[in-house]
Amino acid sequence: MREGGAGPPITLVRVKVLVIGGGAREHALCRSLSLDPDVTALHCAPGNAGTAEIARAHPVDVMDGAAVADLAESIGADLVVVGPEAPLVAGVADAVRARGIDCFGPSREAAAMEGSKAFAKEVMAAAGVPTARAYVCTTPEEVDAALDAFGPPYVVKDDGLAAGKGVVVTEDLAAARAHALACGRVVIEEYLDGPEVSLFAVTDGETVVPLQPAQDFKRALDADQGPNTGGMGAYSPLPWAEPGLVEEIERTVLRPTVDELRRRGTPFSGLLYAGLALTSRGVRVIEFNARFGDPETQVVLARLRTPLAGLLRAAATGQLAGHPPLLWSDGAAVTVVIASHNYPDTPRTGDPITGLADVAEKDEHAYVLHAGTRAEADGRIVSAGGRVLSVTATGADLAQARERAYRAVDRIGLDGSHHRTDIARAAAGL
Repeated sequence: MREGGAGPPITLVRVKVLVIGGGAREHALCRSLSLDPDVTALHCAPGNAGTAEIARAHPVDVMDGAAVADLAESIGADLVVVGPEAPLVAGVADAVRARGIDCFGPSREAAAMEGSKAFAKEVMAAAGVPTARAYVCTTPEEVDAALDAFGPPYVVKDDGLAAGKGVVVTEDLAAARAHALACGRVVIEEYLDGPEVSLFAVTDGETVVPLQPAQDFKRALDADQGPNTGGMGAYSPLPWAEPGLVEEIERTVLRPTVDELRRRGTPFSGLLYAGLALTSRGVRVIEFNARFGDPETQVVLARLRTPLAGLLRAAATGQLAGHPPLLWSDGAAVTVVIASHNYPDTPRTGDPITGLADVAEKDEHAYVLHAGTRAEADGRIVSAGGRVLSVTATGADLAQARERAYRAVDRIGLDGSHHRTDIARAAAGL
């Protein structure tokens, strides 16, 4: 696997880092950055109850580019890492770079790879990237024609951002049509068979450095039942994947996409996330994201041994070609999401969370990453969102990592919560 390349040597400099966001992905990023000896100060805005334990918290409107840039200037940040997709699509990374501060995250124009599924399809077509056949629909008549053309299972995607819940895959024509009409502009595409894979790539717009692949679980319930969610768990590595899979994806998907965006004058610098289906006809792109994916980030970073700050700053400064090859642990990682009552519908919030100290004290190879949490004035941690916690564990193999993750899950109490019990079960051979 190509994980680095020839180029000028990078001079490692100690940096102050500001992470923007407040979910489990940002907690995972902060955790990895806190372990990096080159990080002299770590800040997170707005953060959550978990990030506050390792990074200085700051209130900020993550959608306000000027406010984010002002904060970065005020704390003397050397590197800003924009975590969520909505600020990237809104151009927050551009506002930070306009102040002369290094920023890991694509421009507004390049972030349209996630902000508009129709735009992503256009780029893929121009680059010759394999993906599902699709129609972009804006009227009921176009919706009906597209649904009829593909037949069931129907795949209907909101063209814009929908927090991981804008996709409906169903055999029910009425449900597919209702979702399409509720979205306005939609992409309706053919169903892709085969297992799904998530592959992240760090890029500076020219050099592409793939990370290790992961698999996540989108459905709310065991056995892939229930509605789509933002992700209920993930694992890495993929013991069932064919040798050479990452190289194939880099060659046929990642590089052509990055090259096409650069050709258009909108180079993509940051984290390009390819959601893929390994179909009977070969690799096909399901979607692109413009940032680290949640919950896959939790397991990928758990296995990364290369210091994170240097990698992200090399991408932000166009020096990725000179970055050393990445180092990975030989073991495995599993993360299990604990969700609030009623998620993915309107979640109940404000419920106390117990057992966090027990995990920290008793589980050497497991830890809890906060997503939708809030610290009360009396010191209690309560739920504050739909996906509340990601319980992550490492082990020599998937079976051990999985056992450790679920043992830690069992220590945590959250009234009305739910989680999947089958994360990585099949991959571990259980």
